[in-house]
Amino acid sequence: MAAPQTTLASPSYRPAGSLDATTALRPYAGPWNRRLAAHLLRRAGFGGSPADVDRYTSLGPAQAAAALVRFDDGPAAEPPLLQPQLVAPPGLYGKNAATDDATVAARKSFQMRNNVIRRDNLIALQTWWLERMIATPAPLQEKMALFWHGHFTSSPEKGTTEQELLAQNQLFRTFALGNVRELTLRVSQDPAMLRYLDNNVNVKAHPNENYARELMELFTLGIGNYTETDVRESARAFTGWSFRRNADDTGTFVARRFQHDEGVKTFLRQTGNFDGGDIVRIIFQQPACPRFFATKLLSFFVYDDPEPALVDQVAALLRHHDFDLRPVMATLLASNVFYSDRAYRALVKSPVQFVVGTHQLFGVSDVRPAELGALRAMGQVLFYPPNVKGWDGGAAWLNSQTVLTRENFANAVAENPKMTADAAWIQPTMRTMDPTQVAFILTDTMLQGDVSHAAQTQLVSYLSGSGQSALAQLSVENIDERVRGAAYLTMAMPAYQLA
Repeated sequence: MAAPQTTLASPSYRPAGSLDATTALRPYAGPWNRRLAAHLLRRAGFGGSPADVDRYTSLGPAQAAAALVRFDDGPAAEPPLLQPQLVAPPGLYGKNAATDDATVAARKSFQMRNNVIRRDNLIALQTWWLERMIATPAPLQEKMALFWHGHFTSSPEKGTTEQELLAQNQLFRTFALGNVRELTLRVSQDPAMLRYLDNNVNVKAHPNENYARELMELFTLGIGNYTETDVRESARAFTGWSFRRNADDTGTFVARRFQHDEGVKTFLRQTGNFDGGDIVRIIFQQPACPRFFATKLLSFFVYDDPEPALVDQVAALLRHHDFDLRPVMATLLASNVFYSDRAYRALVKSPVQFVVGTHQLFGVSDVRPAELGALRAMGQVLFYPPNVKGWDGGAAWLNSQTVLTRENFANAVAENPKMTADAAWIQPTMRTMDPTQVAFILTDTMLQGDVSHAAQTQLVSYLSGSGQSALAQLSVENIDERVRGAAYLTMAMPAYQLA
């Protein structure tokens, strides 16, 4: 069976300026304000409400980062109710199944009912996770779950059940800031991954190299840090690793002894009778491994294309902490480089961050079905990464189509009565008939003042009713409509697209 296709990497853009490598990871001790607290919440979460920003502003940079990395590792989330697939009645399938019209029709009907169950389960999963991201008291845990979701990819393809995808999602949450080596081992035994990359059919008589290859290329080392021989020998070590399907459509890892190649293997210059656990252990002994994860973390949380000197420092941190992520992230999120001008609004919000952060901003907790379609049009469908490499992210999130979809989403939010009903911070603006003051409240709350003078002037002009009809001036009759319109215009500004 062919491996899932990979695509060429999208271009990345390192911010202008230069890195001070001597102080990059030292604790940030500069001025602290709402603007930087909001920056922290966008990166270590999805943005948060104005009240969240105020709370983290009161802590200071070190305590704010420490508060974000402290959370219960357990998957406290109440999982969504997922329907099990229907069990086919006897005689419907199999080599002795009848071929008459009635049986064929029954088979078609049975498959359609299971397809509906599958579709409803996926919608339930997507909605559940989005609403959990919006409401979570541990935003970094959910952000890390999203990070791992795009790193150790799986999808409903190849018959993976929604229950298996949910279990994998809970694994990412449990290991959000846990040990990366342990997480990689657990992922290697995860039913959704075993099926997605064909290790469930990797047996000693016919070794399948898909998982062995992607484990090194995309998950831990990167191209150039292993050979084709290493791929083959690794695949032999993983033979027999599969899973047993349970009655509730979940899976349980099993190591099938009689399908495992017990022969001696030579992998990354080490020789022995290795199994999959040995392969993961040896991979994490390679110098390329901490550099690989350091690059990933910096690109996701700080800025694209991080300098080699910065990568080396974060890689050293990973080695120092034996790949335990919590102390590494605590250092990174409180560092000079994290709060540098080069890192500030240097990343493009992913569609999920754009949607979840907007919900948090306006205090709207429930996700409408149409928003799942909007996310699809923006280029990100949860539980459906485009390929084994995951989403390219960065500049790839923005093009003429996705920007238009973001604007349409923002307009739909602005038209939602909940926007003014649930966002307490908007209420003062509804009593303020001064367009300049209303524009200031909107841009200060939504953009932390990151708006050009020209854009601010245009917003004031809109609120003042320039070029509009009868009720030109801001008044009690039109302020609700004007504030909604101005909020939409603010969400359409470039700064709102950036994390």
